[in-house]
Amino acid sequence: MTKMIGEQILMRIFVGEADNYGRQPLYKAIIELLREEKFAGATMFKGVSGFGAHSVYHTDHILRLSQDMPIVIEVVDSEEKINSVMPRLDEMVQEGLITMEKVKVIKYTYKGDKK
Repeated sequence: MTKMIGEQILMRIFVGEADNYGRQPLYKAIIELLREEKFAGATMFKGVSGFGAHSVYHTDHILRLSQDMPIVIEVVDSEEKINSVMPRLDEMVQEGLITMEKVKVIKYTYKGDKK
């Protein structure tokens, strides 16, 4: 496991559930890329409502059930690691939003960690 303490980068990738990359959902392709590149971890969140650049409102409300719910992928790692995958992400994300901000990692452990 990568040790991470101190200043790191939080990257958020906003896409739609219906977005694809090749033959698979875009969010799954992004998660797989991050795993293959040995990132410290990534989490995908499915939104309950939202809209993007086209201002189309997507919601899970029963009367307006959408097949294209908002998806946010969050990943925290070093700036170098994040920058190393940006060309691939730029290619993969045809519509969406990618943000980055500095964060302070206080603790990053797992159950088998001795500390």
